[in-house]
Amino acid sequence: MPIPTFGTNDVDWEQRIDRDVLRAGRVAKLRAELEKSDLGALLAFDFSNIRYMSATHIGTWAMDKAIRFSLITRNSDPIVWDFGSAAKHHDLYNPWLHTTTTEMDADPHAPHHGAVRPRAESGARAGISTLRGAFHPDAGIAEEVARKIRRELEKFGLLNEPLGVDLIELPILFALQQAGITVVDGQQTFLNARAVKMKEEIQLLTQAASMVDAAYDELYRFLKPGVRENETVGLVSKVLYDLGSEYVEGVNAISGERCSPHPHVYSDRLIRPGDPAFFDILHSHQGYRTCYYRTFAVGSASTAQVDAYKRAREYMDRAIALVRPGATTADIVAVWPKAEEFGFPDEEAAFALQYGHGVGLSIWEKPIFSRLVSFEHPEELKEGMVFALETYWPSADGIGAARIEEELVVTADGCEVITKFPAEELLVAGPKYHAVGFDLSTLRDSQSHLNTVWGRGEA
Repeated sequence: MPIPTFGTNDVDWEQRIDRDVLRAGRVAKLRAELEKSDLGALLAFDFSNIRYMSATHIGTWAMDKAIRFSLITRNSDPIVWDFGSAAKHHDLYNPWLHTTTTEMDADPHAPHHGAVRPRAESGARAGISTLRGAFHPDAGIAEEVARKIRRELEKFGLLNEPLGVDLIELPILFALQQAGITVVDGQQTFLNARAVKMKEEIQLLTQAASMVDAAYDELYRFLKPGVRENETVGLVSKVLYDLGSEYVEGVNAISGERCSPHPHVYSDRLIRPGDPAFFDILHSHQGYRTCYYRTFAVGSASTAQVDAYKRAREYMDRAIALVRPGATTADIVAVWPKAEEFGFPDEEAAFALQYGHGVGLSIWEKPIFSRLVSFEHPEELKEGMVFALETYWPSADGIGAARIEEELVVTADGCEVITKFPAEELLVAGPKYHAVGFDLSTLRDSQSHLNTVWGRGEA
């Protein structure tokens, strides 16, 4: 049965995505990985890990500020220290954060003086990091973060256990160490928990991809000579936001001679007749991302561009055919070309052109597919993994290139592709040109004289 895609609203007449199951399931998976590790607790500053752990979000404006942090221990539920009034908002509207239990200090006036007893304490708390150094170093902000973390570790008997951290500012690291806390890498624990997706996550990832399907349909209709790359970025962003996207992370719009080598950033270049143009659309739907390339020719395509597209498609299809539980990332990259075969001196120089990566609350999760690392460190594919495979091939004329990307879900006996906009053949966008008595072919060189027998010297 295909993965269901729903409207973006909740309704009473159809069972759609169960957010309670999603939230509880993510915490359970994270806790299971924590139990398998030698860590006592996990501390997150990475927004994706904070969301996975706590199901909280305060907007994409804060993603680059390392301002919030979240903790889960072997013996307690998630706690989020958040920016300003966001903590109060979480306390009002995030009841799943109300389950943290702590030990109450004994009341000296009570009959049970000297005893301790549990009480509920909200996991939504006010707290702030150093604003990437914007606070004065002597303000004691880093030390206060460390004090908060030490309090929880002491309370749950974990002060002497390693604390796994994903990303950290140096003043926070030093303050934690000064507080007697052993800090180690916790990112692998987070990524291991996130590698295999639950049904609810797969549904959200599929919904996110369906929104990009719609954006590509509008983009195909919009492309024509005279359109600038930045205008396509604006169009795609509007389509996605109108459909309810939470965040358009990027639209990588590349055209003409900018296609080779791939610059990975759009410009204000005018698209011209016969140009190749490829796009990568990255956005977030309820936290779940896309990474989704498509290539077009505008008006017409040269033979060299068509050949490049066929090569990129061949490498994609050969890779997809191998995807199933038990296969490895090494099996996949073995069918991709070596860097030297498409103009690069080594795999590091060609990194991310023939490539694959997990997709979830962020892009570039586990597993990673690359000839740079996958042969020596293969990762096993498992049912429920969601990842993107990307292929690239430069055209022989030195002008263009083809870039294709498909997102896949590993199923019990193979995989399902969830990126649906047509990509089996190179699509020609833009106007069809009419000559006297016939239409100009869409397979033609962008220089008009090379499309005549006299210009080619064949007359």
